[in-house]
Amino acid sequence: MAWITTVSPAEATGPLKRLYQSALERAGKVFNVIRIQSVQPKTLAASTRLYSEVMQSPSSALTRAQREMIATAVSRANACHY
Repeated sequence: MAWITTVSPAEATGPLKRLYQSALERAGKVFNVIRIQSVQPKTLAASTRLYSEVMQSPSSALTRAQREMIATAVSRANACHY
C-alpha cells in the first residue's frame, strides 16, 4: 500500500481547516478521500466543487438517486468502498 502524506483535521489551518469543516458538516467526518488531497488545499477545493456539480447539479437529466446508484455500481466494480 502506498504511503500518502496528509494533514490531520487537528493540524489543519486556514483554507484547509475550512474545507475540513465543510466535510464535517456534510458527512459528519473527514473521509480519507478528502484527507489524501490535504497537502494541496486548492486542488481539494476544486475537486469538491467538481464532485458537488456532478452529483448535486439540478440541471442534470439524472436524479440524485440515479447518480448515486451509478457511483455505487462503479465503486463496486472497481472494488472501492467509496
